[in-house]
Amino acid sequence: MSIEFENDQIRRRYEELDELIARGVEPYPHSFDRTHTSRQILETFRDDDPSPLADVAVAGRIMAIRRMGKATFFHIQDADGKIQCYIKADELPSQYEMLRLLDIGDIVGVRGFVFRTRAGEITVHARLLALLCKSLRPLPVVKEERDEHGNVIVHDAFTDKEQRYRRRYLDLIVNSHVRQTFIQRSRMITAIRRFFDERGWLEVETPVLQPIYGGATARPFVTHLNALDMPLYLRIADELYLKRLIVGGFEGVYEISKNFRNEGIDRMHNPEFTALEIYVAYRDYHWLMDMTEELLVTVTSQVRGEPTLLRADGTGIPLERPFRRVRLLDAISDAIGQRIESLSREELYTLCRRHDVDVAPSASKAKLIDELFSTLVQPTLVAPTFVTDHPVEMSPLAKRHRDDPMLVERFELYIGGMEIANAFSELNDPRDQRQRFEEQARLRAGGDDEAMVLDEDFLMALEVGMPPTAGLGIGIDRLAMLMTGAASIRDVILFPLMRPEHSQRPIEA
Repeated sequence: MSIEFENDQIRRRYEELDELIARGVEPYPHSFDRTHTSRQILETFRDDDPSPLADVAVAGRIMAIRRMGKATFFHIQDADGKIQCYIKADELPSQYEMLRLLDIGDIVGVRGFVFRTRAGEITVHARLLALLCKSLRPLPVVKEERDEHGNVIVHDAFTDKEQRYRRRYLDLIVNSHVRQTFIQRSRMITAIRRFFDERGWLEVETPVLQPIYGGATARPFVTHLNALDMPLYLRIADELYLKRLIVGGFEGVYEISKNFRNEGIDRMHNPEFTALEIYVAYRDYHWLMDMTEELLVTVTSQVRGEPTLLRADGTGIPLERPFRRVRLLDAISDAIGQRIESLSREELYTLCRRHDVDVAPSASKAKLIDELFSTLVQPTLVAPTFVTDHPVEMSPLAKRHRDDPMLVERFELYIGGMEIANAFSELNDPRDQRQRFEEQARLRAGGDDEAMVLDEDFLMALEVGMPPTAGLGIGIDRLAMLMTGAASIRDVILFPLMRPEHSQRPIEA
């Protein structure tokens, strides 16, 4: 096998691999019987009684090596953290010689007893050292030391955002705080599921590949099913399928799913993202606001230990109930100093230009209102705020407001200047829904490629009859940003979409 080496470090590691094999060392064994993690040892060791840890087996990646003639200290890292190991040449001569051929990044297993060094560090004294995986590429060099106050100082940190997102496996190895981010994200999703399951709502799965996309105003990804020679779309939302299940007799269903929207990429948007949607029969958006407050306070308290979310600068955002509630048109009118309810599309467009809101001349009235809000109001909504009662034009799937037929019963929840949730009293009048779909079709014909597509099967389901229903969608990635204090959605997605590197070539179909 002929290999072109990128640099001398990689060449040297391949040469070490060959020498290890020549010495009879298996560089990629099948398993290792580990008995303890680093955390279990560090939390259970007692100086006055080390006997319970007289025979332990740990495994992990070598992160530091300090050679001292006939003895060597090295730190290994597992999923729980790091622990120091110690090996002496006169006790394990052949394995000590093997250690000469090991590098930072190699994965090893160590069996031995636990003691505390003179420097005070809990350490595993090796009685066996086994190579579990030879690493053929060097890790980014990250060095840590502690100052006189015990604070960790990091040198040469792996901070290049582009490389961290693209090589997430390296990011997870050398940046322990990144692992914690994704542990918190996982715990957050688990806590959400627990909250819903305890209330008897059913988790379900709906199609990712859909013949008609719907449930949101967005551009889809298009693919093709060869077997039936038909176009299909990656789902942009779960809504229409979940509401079909309410029609079918389920009274509370939810799904945590991947959605796909063929749109821009920025700090708060990734084309592939995770969303939660839940629908509960016989409820409305007033009930949903209370439930959403309870959900967020409960989940945040379980994940973070207190009902406080974080901005990227580390500032806390307390979740104090009740959350502020403000009507959408009131919020915009207050921001610009005049009422906007009766303004025409042309007057709204002039207002946008006056306030430097970037909109296309052909933008619909709903789009103009949305852009005014996004530019002038949304950035100010740091504390949790329900923005309610949107114009009908902005909400094709929401029920008309019981007190004002020009509005719908809808809310969006904003925290830290980000939209976190969107919810309706769901529209269940099939005649009204058809009219809304037809209006969306007119917008599409006028050039709005994000307008919804008419779905006859969904209309048929509504004609069968859907009870009064409350529906809520939450952006899991954005909530994870606030749960961890992340500055970008890419910081909470393990493998965000990246532009291909020059060395990558697409695979031809």
